[in-house]
Amino acid sequence: MVKFLIEFAKSPRFVGAVCPSSKYLAEKMVENIDFERCECIVEYGPGTGVFTEKLIERKKEDTLLIIFENNKEFYEGMLSQYKYKQNVKIINDGAEHAKKYMEQYNISKVDYIVSGIPFASLPSNISETILNDVKEILKNDGQFIAFQYSLVKMNFFKNYFNEIQIKKVWLNVPPAYVLSCRV
Repeated sequence: MVKFLIEFAKSPRFVGAVCPSSKYLAEKMVENIDFERCECIVEYGPGTGVFTEKLIERKKEDTLLIIFENNKEFYEGMLSQYKYKQNVKIINDGAEHAKKYMEQYNISKVDYIVSGIPFASLPSNISETILNDVKEILKNDGQFIAFQYSLVKMNFFKNYFNEIQIKKVWLNVPPAYVLSCRV
């Protein structure tokens, strides 16, 4: 928790929260993922890995999980926890560069993208790049699952997705919205 607070103080626009997500939010973030059928999951901005832990627990051994963490401290924490896990790739770069890595790993489409990115505080040019790339790399029946602390960016998300389901998670500090989006 202290590490999270320190990283927030250093970079509030990119960390976006003062404490890690709750287990309740993590459950809501992964509840619609069909772990039996998916081949590739991408995670943006895992922070301390609350969602990552759920993804690794539930994914099949041969499902590829690619994690993008821009923050060096959080990235090193993810490496120390998960670098030996099978079919888990941890990349120290921003989600706005995901497409480059997908090409590098010869992955054309992914089933799910799980995002902990604070779009409300992120610079708009970075947000636009990320969501344009999401539309390109997500399978036709894939899902982009993000959480936000407010719905202030809903119109922004509607520019990229045809279908958005919203669920509120009260048992989180602060309460959060889970957006399940389809292109």
